[in-house]
Amino acid sequence: MKARFGKVAVLFGGSSAEREVSLMSGAAVLAALQHAGVDAHAFDPAERDLHILKEEGFDRVFIALHGRGGEDGTVQGALELMGIPYTGSGVMASAISMDKWRTKMVWLAAGLPTPRYAILDADTDWAAVVADLGLPIFVKPAHEGSSMGATKVVEAAQLRAAWELAARYDSLVIAEEFVSGQELTAPFLEDRVLPLVRIVAPDGNYDYQNKYFTDVTRYDCPCGLPEAEEQALQALVMKSARVLGCRGWGRADLILTEDGKPYLLEMNTSPGMTGHSLVPMSASVAGLSFEALCLELLKGARLG
Repeated sequence: MKARFGKVAVLFGGSSAEREVSLMSGAAVLAALQHAGVDAHAFDPAERDLHILKEEGFDRVFIALHGRGGEDGTVQGALELMGIPYTGSGVMASAISMDKWRTKMVWLAAGLPTPRYAILDADTDWAAVVADLGLPIFVKPAHEGSSMGATKVVEAAQLRAAWELAARYDSLVIAEEFVSGQELTAPFLEDRVLPLVRIVAPDGNYDYQNKYFTDVTRYDCPCGLPEAEEQALQALVMKSARVLGCRGWGRADLILTEDGKPYLLEMNTSPGMTGHSLVPMSASVAGLSFEALCLELLKGARLG
């Protein structure tokens, strides 16, 4: 195994708002790779300059970073320049997928369904946004994940405060109409969409705390949908990934309304790999252990 992959760096930690989650993801991936006999080493870009990867002769990189500085194309670009193959999507797809606004524009241009939205700033006509999108409204930073800085606005008077919170994380803030239905997530591995996971959070509140640090959220995998319906959603997810240029692996989040209409929410190009993460859960149902999943992802490391 050591000869097959060479010297491998697992990038985790970083300096984004999702550092804590990344530390958990990376530690799990590192342990799995080492257990499988891979010559894998921890590498935190917040503590060591990336050029050290080249100096120390790393042959490939497993990216377990989340958020800006790791999932947005910047690290991917640096690795391209150094000629070191890496897991996941390339520069362009990573950058677009990290930007919720531009992801929506690409999906809409391709005719794919996604909830209506508005961009918020200090000069926003708050009443007009409420009139257009209705209530509730989800307000979130355009370049953060893990529900960082996100608010579910249920009263018009809360909208400005929600924008102010999101603006602490990002200069670009998006408001999205609330679409009621089943919350689903669909991981993909190369050209294969894994089983969908249905997320049942307390009071529908799938926030940062309930994602990573509690056991009150229920995850159903298999998701319970009829086979034909799940296959149709898997095809939609694969198309949503392809139009963004994604490769390797990722995870699309979506809502399925009571009348069977799907809405794409966002694309994750470096999903969590923690004990609460959904890609490993889905992969397990598909017959892939966590260790086998990590090896499969590492095998797909590439440039360009």
